Amino acid sequence: MRYKNPVISGFYPDPSICRVGEDYYLVTSSFEYFPGVPIFHSKDLINWRQIGYCLTRKSQLPLEKVKSSIGIYAPTIRHHNGIFYVITTNANGWKNFFVYSKDPAGGEARQGRPGGNWSEPVWLDQGGIDPSLFFDDDGSVYFASTGDNCIVQSVIDIKTGKRLTDTREIWRGTGGSYPEGPHLYKINGVYYLMIAEGGTEFGHMETIARSRNPWGPFESSPRNPIKTAGLSSAITAVSIWIWRPIACRRIPRRI
Repeated sequence: MRYKNPVISGFYPDPSICRVGEDYYLVTSSFEYFPGVPIFHSKDLINWRQIGYCLTRKSQLPLEKVKSSIGIYAPTIRHHNGIFYVITTNANGWKNFFVYSKDPAGGEARQGRPGGNWSEPVWLDQGGIDPSLFFDDDGSVYFASTGDNCIVQSVIDIKTGKRLTDTREIWRGTGGSYPEGPHLYKINGVYYLMIAEGGTEFGHMETIARSRNPWGPFESSPRNPIKTAGLSSAITAVSIWIWRPIACRRIPRRI
């Protein structure tokens, strides 16, 4: 299939994608703008249609006195047992939370108004940025985020957001600066932890490690970094991984 980048033009940074059957759903950062977290739908990962926003009420998105480039950072979208979850950070206060919905478009969006029937925020008491959720086969829900130059994780009650375990360090990466953007996957009984390292500049890279236990220890891939210049996540469908990068580029300095 032929396609032309960008597949979604405009201001849509930090995309996260999940697959539900033959449908793909994508969310992005929205920073200080309201409504927050635009959500898109696609059948082929190329042709995308915006179907609404996840955060459409002041109670979901407090942005009082927000500064430029603050607000909603790096959401992650997941689907489990018929429910969509979007977890993110509101940097206007530095708090992590998630919202959920059975219908990602919602009645309001179908009537032509931006929005949907997403829940009120479920606030979380684990800090850091780039939060991500992983639903394991035994019903455990793992919540990963950034720690002190490492990746940390806890198990939470997905109904209340309450931590069921202590927050623990699980990997420090391969030695690059600022380990961030964690995403945990399970394929054929093996857990894969994919993260970004190197900061949001030219040293930015994607690395991956594996373990038989979601708590580690994680074995770094000998082929790291598996990608450079971009923050990524993967869509797992059998053994096919589809990358969705973000990248930075040099802007010539004007004197």
